[in-house]
Amino acid sequence: MAAATASGDKKDVKVVNQVKYGLKHVTNMITEKKAELVVIACDTNPIELVMWMPALCRKMDVPFMIVKNKARLGTIVHKKTASCLAITAVNKEDKGQLSLLKNLAQEKFNDNAELTRKWGGGIMGLKTQAKLDKRAKALAIEEAKKAATSGLA
Repeated sequence: MAAATASGDKKDVKVVNQVKYGLKHVTNMITEKKAELVVIACDTNPIELVMWMPALCRKMDVPFMIVKNKARLGTIVHKKTASCLAITAVNKEDKGQLSLLKNLAQEKFNDNAELTRKWGGGIMGLKTQAKLDKRAKALAIEEAKKAATSGLA
Protein backbone atom coordinates (compact mmCIF):
# COMPACT_ATOMS: atom_id res chain seq x y z
CA MET A 1 0.00 0.00 0.00
CA ALA A 2 2.86 2.39 0.81
CA ALA A 3 4.59 1.45 -2.44
CA ALA A 4 1.41 2.19 -4.37
CA THR A 5 1.09 5.64 -2.86
CA ALA A 6 4.77 6.34 -3.46
CA SER A 7 4.49 5.43 -7.14
CA GLY A 8 1.44 7.65 -7.55
CA ASP A 9 -1.23 4.98 -7.97
CA LYS A 10 -4.42 6.13 -6.28
CA LYS A 11 -6.55 3.42 -4.80
CA ASP A 12 -9.54 3.77 -2.58
CA VAL A 13 -8.24 3.63 0.97
CA LYS A 14 -10.82 1.75 2.96
CA VAL A 15 -11.54 2.97 6.48
CA VAL A 16 -11.01 0.14 8.88
CA ASN A 17 -13.90 -0.57 11.19
CA GLN A 18 -12.34 -1.14 14.57
CA VAL A 19 -13.29 -1.69 18.14
CA LYS A 20 -10.31 -0.72 20.28
CA TYR A 21 -10.16 -1.84 23.89
CA GLY A 22 -7.86 -1.18 26.79
CA LEU A 23 -7.17 2.04 28.64
CA LYS A 24 -4.17 3.14 26.61
CA HIS A 25 -5.76 2.55 23.20
CA VAL A 26 -9.08 4.11 24.16
CA THR A 27 -7.39 7.16 25.71
CA ASN A 28 -5.38 7.72 22.53
CA MET A 29 -8.52 7.35 20.42
CA ILE A 30 -10.34 9.93 22.57
CA THR A 31 -7.50 12.47 22.54
CA GLU A 32 -7.08 12.13 18.77
CA LYS A 33 -10.88 12.38 18.37
CA LYS A 34 -10.95 9.18 16.33
CA ALA A 35 -13.46 7.46 18.61
CA GLU A 36 -17.07 7.65 17.48
CA LEU A 37 -18.40 6.18 20.73
CA VAL A 38 -16.71 5.19 23.98
CA VAL A 39 -18.22 2.52 26.23
CA ILE A 40 -17.05 2.29 29.87
CA ALA A 41 -17.78 -0.53 32.33
CA CYS A 42 -19.08 0.54 35.74
CA ASP A 43 -17.59 -2.38 37.68
CA THR A 44 -13.95 -1.76 36.81
CA ASN A 45 -11.75 -2.53 39.79
CA PRO A 46 -10.13 -0.23 40.93
CA ILE A 47 -12.56 2.41 39.71
CA GLU A 48 -9.76 5.01 39.60
CA LEU A 49 -8.63 3.47 36.33
CA VAL A 50 -11.62 4.83 34.42
CA MET A 51 -13.16 7.53 36.63
CA TRP A 52 -11.39 10.32 34.72
CA MET A 53 -12.50 9.06 31.33
CA PRO A 54 -15.99 10.73 31.28
CA ALA A 55 -14.37 14.11 31.95
CA LEU A 56 -11.95 13.56 29.07
CA CYS A 57 -14.82 12.51 26.78
CA ARG A 58 -16.77 15.66 27.71
CA LYS A 59 -13.70 17.83 27.09
CA MET A 60 -12.98 16.27 23.69
CA ASP A 61 -16.72 16.11 22.83
CA VAL A 62 -16.74 12.35 22.31
CA PRO A 63 -19.98 10.54 23.22
CA PHE A 64 -19.59 7.96 25.99
CA MET A 65 -21.78 5.41 27.73
CA ILE A 66 -21.44 3.61 31.04
CA VAL A 67 -22.63 0.01 30.93
CA LYS A 68 -23.42 -2.47 33.66
CA ASN A 69 -20.79 -5.15 33.33
CA LYS A 70 -17.23 -5.40 32.04
CA ALA A 71 -17.90 -8.99 30.99
CA ARG A 72 -20.40 -7.66 28.44
CA LEU A 73 -17.66 -5.50 26.93
CA GLY A 74 -15.35 -8.51 26.98
CA THR A 75 -17.70 -10.50 24.78
CA ILE A 76 -17.53 -7.78 22.12
CA VAL A 77 -13.73 -7.97 21.92
CA HIS A 78 -13.54 -11.76 22.45
CA LYS A 79 -11.89 -11.51 25.88
CA LYS A 80 -13.03 -12.38 29.36
CA THR A 81 -13.43 -8.75 30.43
CA ALA A 82 -12.72 -5.25 29.12
CA SER A 83 -12.83 -2.06 31.17
CA CYS A 84 -13.57 0.21 28.21
CA LEU A 85 -13.77 0.19 24.45
CA ALA A 86 -13.98 2.69 21.62
CA ILE A 87 -15.82 2.25 18.34
CA THR A 88 -14.06 4.01 15.47
CA ALA A 89 -16.26 3.25 12.46
CA VAL A 90 -19.01 0.89 11.33
CA ASN A 91 -20.34 -0.44 8.04
CA LYS A 92 -22.69 1.74 5.99
CA GLU A 93 -25.73 -0.33 6.89
CA ASP A 94 -25.01 0.18 10.62
CA LYS A 95 -24.43 3.97 10.48
CA GLY A 96 -28.04 4.62 11.53
CA GLN A 97 -27.71 2.46 14.63
CA LEU A 98 -24.41 4.12 15.56
CA SER A 99 -25.85 7.61 15.18
CA LEU A 100 -28.82 6.58 17.34
CA LEU A 101 -26.46 5.28 20.03
CA LYS A 102 -24.32 8.43 19.79
CA ASN A 103 -27.36 10.67 20.23
CA LEU A 104 -28.55 8.60 23.18
CA ALA A 105 -25.11 8.75 24.80
CA GLN A 106 -24.93 12.51 24.21
CA GLU A 107 -28.29 13.02 25.95
CA LYS A 108 -27.90 10.61 28.85
CA PHE A 109 -24.23 11.05 29.73
CA ASN A 110 -22.39 13.91 27.98
CA ASP A 111 -25.05 16.63 28.33
CA ASN A 112 -26.48 15.44 31.65
CA ALA A 113 -25.74 18.19 34.19
CA GLU A 114 -26.82 15.99 37.13
CA LEU A 115 -23.91 13.61 36.55
CA THR A 116 -21.34 16.38 36.79
CA ARG A 117 -22.79 18.23 39.77
CA LYS A 118 -23.86 15.42 42.06
CA TRP A 119 -21.20 14.64 44.64
CA GLY A 120 -22.09 12.54 47.66
CA GLY A 121 -25.68 13.65 48.24
CA GLY A 122 -24.93 16.10 51.07
CA ILE A 123 -26.03 13.79 53.89
CA MET A 124 -23.95 14.18 57.04
CA GLY A 125 -23.17 11.40 59.46
CA LEU A 126 -24.81 11.00 62.87
CA LYS A 127 -21.80 12.33 64.80
CA THR A 128 -21.59 15.45 62.64
CA GLN A 129 -25.33 16.06 62.96
CA ALA A 130 -25.12 15.72 66.76
CA LYS A 131 -22.14 18.10 66.90
CA LEU A 132 -23.95 20.71 64.82
CA ASP A 133 -27.12 20.39 66.96
CA LYS A 134 -25.03 20.85 70.12
CA ARG A 135 -23.35 23.91 68.60
CA ALA A 136 -26.72 25.40 67.58
CA LYS A 137 -28.13 24.89 71.11
CA ALA A 138 -25.06 26.56 72.65
CA LEU A 139 -25.48 29.56 70.31
CA ALA A 140 -29.18 29.79 71.19
CA ILE A 141 -28.40 29.77 74.93
CA GLU A 142 -25.73 32.43 74.46
CA GLU A 143 -28.11 34.63 72.45
CA ALA A 144 -30.77 34.23 75.14
CA LYS A 145 -28.26 35.31 77.82
CA LYS A 146 -27.23 38.36 75.74
CA ALA A 147 -30.86 39.32 75.23
CA ALA A 148 -31.58 38.93 78.97
CA THR A 149 -28.56 41.03 80.05
CA SER A 150 -29.23 43.75 77.48
CA GLY A 151 -32.88 43.93 78.56
CA LEU A 152 -31.94 44.54 82.23
CA ALA A 153 -29.34 47.22 81.58
